[in-house]
Amino acid sequence: MQASTNPMRCGIALGSNIENRLANLREGGKRASVLHEPGVPMRVSSIYETTPVDCEPGTTPYLNAVMEINFSGPPVALLDQLLQIEREMGRLSKRPRNAPRKIDLDALYVGHLIVNDPEIVIPHPRLSRRRFVLAPLAEIAPELILPGYSRSIRALLADLNDPGEVIRLDYPLLSSE
Repeated sequence: MQASTNPMRCGIALGSNIENRLANLREGGKRASVLHEPGVPMRVSSIYETTPVDCEPGTTPYLNAVMEINFSGPPVALLDQLLQIEREMGRLSKRPRNAPRKIDLDALYVGHLIVNDPEIVIPHPRLSRRRFVLAPLAEIAPELILPGYSRSIRALLADLNDPGEVIRLDYPLLSSE
């Protein structure tokens, strides 16, 4: 897949549930924001505290957020950059699925592309079933219709059957330094 010459809007989900969750999330957001290319301004959601999904009993609640950036590379290049940020922040590459994590960065969508290969699936395959992703995404892009979908993020969230608690906090993801 060739890189686009024009940046595409790309969604990134961020999460943390161990150590200093807020500092981890903010550091992940700061590092991911460096991937943003000129054009339409970056959009960043509030931070949400969320119930762990498909995790061991007693798992600490997560802090989650979503950001939308401009990125002109192929989806796998975005994924590689996000994985590099996770490694630099101390996340182990070999870990059980849904294990507690210092930082989690997921590529949610890349422009209008649909990708389904061994390295990456875009849009993210569980995005439409996760309140902890849809709630912050609805804050920054409520009318967005993902490739392969017929309904907006707002409509997907309204019809979601996910009992997980999602509480919007009064903390910005990125500081205005």
